[in-house]
Amino acid sequence: MHWLKQTYDWFERRLQLEGPIKETVLHPVPKNTASWWYVFGSASFVLLMLQIATGILLAIVYVPSAGEAWNSLQVLNQQLPLGWFLRAMHGWGSNFMVAVVLIHMAQVFLFGAYKFPRELTWILGVFLLLMTLGMAFTGQVMRFDQDAYWGLGIGASIVARVPFVGGALVNLLLGGPIIAGPTLTRFFALHVFVIPGLMLAFAGLHIWMVIVLGINDWPMPGRIVRRSTYVQEYKELTHKEGIPFVPGAVWKDMMFSAAILFAVALCATLLGPFGPTGVPDPTIIQTVPKPDFFFLWIYTILSFLPENLETPFILIAPIVGIGFLLALPLFAGEGEKSWRRRPIAVLSITVLAVGFAVCQNLGTYTPWSPEMQAWSGDTVPVRYVHTATPLGRQGQIVFQEKQCRNCHMLGGVGGQRGPELDGVATRLTYDQLVHQVLQGGGNMPAYGKNLSPPQVTALVSFLETLHPEGQRPAQDASQRYISSSGELDPPHSASQ
Repeated sequence: MHWLKQTYDWFERRLQLEGPIKETVLHPVPKNTASWWYVFGSASFVLLMLQIATGILLAIVYVPSAGEAWNSLQVLNQQLPLGWFLRAMHGWGSNFMVAVVLIHMAQVFLFGAYKFPRELTWILGVFLLLMTLGMAFTGQVMRFDQDAYWGLGIGASIVARVPFVGGALVNLLLGGPIIAGPTLTRFFALHVFVIPGLMLAFAGLHIWMVIVLGINDWPMPGRIVRRSTYVQEYKELTHKEGIPFVPGAVWKDMMFSAAILFAVALCATLLGPFGPTGVPDPTIIQTVPKPDFFFLWIYTILSFLPENLETPFILIAPIVGIGFLLALPLFAGEGEKSWRRRPIAVLSITVLAVGFAVCQNLGTYTPWSPEMQAWSGDTVPVRYVHTATPLGRQGQIVFQEKQCRNCHMLGGVGGQRGPELDGVATRLTYDQLVHQVLQGGGNMPAYGKNLSPPQVTALVSFLETLHPEGQRPAQDASQRYISSSGELDPPHSASQ
């Protein structure tokens, strides 16, 4: 083995890495940090390495072109040996990474590890969390299927609401005002080069600061953090009760990371890769795009919010939330670290976790999504047929054939994506009904290109009959006139 030692000595004389590496692996850490609570940071880094390795292999085959991206994923899924497994490892690795990073951030918050002198370490962690979510979102776009296409359209519409610079941001993001050829190229660059490069740089600096400043000691109740004394107290603690990081504290990190990798591989084997679903087709507007699992909570909140509150929420809530996380160590950098003495911190994490779980659960069964079987087995209620005119009955046929009940309830049966239609004629005038059908609005797509003018006339004629007995339909005040009896009448009515 003499030649091997000579080779090692040759490199060591030039790189001189042995000293820094020994100092790193043997640096003392508090004995009580050798805990299963401290394994999430290293597991996050291992998952980042998994994403980079699998991403490089996928990039060899993937074609970042609007016309070829979908086909290249089919090649990976169907033709290349274990190509499906590689995609599945990358997809499930992304989900696990988001989960582990979120848990790590919650643990750091509860353990007060953002306090002095680790303020910058926390701030870097916040940016790493945001970049992890950015990797997950751009990864969904890489599938470039029907969900990804329309999901990207929704994301662009959200960006467009930013005052003053919204249009410029959309052009920068999409490579133009619409989703076109340059769009996928830009997201490919973000997903493969920009975000991973920043993550590696931030993660390296984050790890360096953990090594230099030391691993946060166990948050003992009554152990107060003071800027004037903490550093000296920490040095004394590691001197009295410290153990070498390797092997004293690292073995649990290794075991947990190995278990996470095994779980990723198990999910990849049993559940396979994510998509792609149908080929992206901008002409298919009857679609309900859903984000990937960890963005379902946003989907849920925006679905429940009134339309007039969507833009304020989108523009204000993220800025306030991110600003609070970044400023947290600056105004709470001293004091108690133990969660037993910080009930507000425990309550905050509990509320956020329960709220996240509830929104995620609501997003999985989506009561506001279409009920695809609602139209086929349930006829229009008889009470709406008896009094209908011939034109209204034609409208009932259009209503049934175009599957309007997928999204709207009528007679207590149907979807909940749109409002119930039993009393729609009391809410919208004739012209408003025509406008809604032709141009859409809210979360309803436009059907102007899907219905002929006679079909629109017949459908709206039927919708005008949907009002309680004895109650007039909605009227346009500017179009009303006084009849010979002296009463106000509309110029047209479903009963006339």
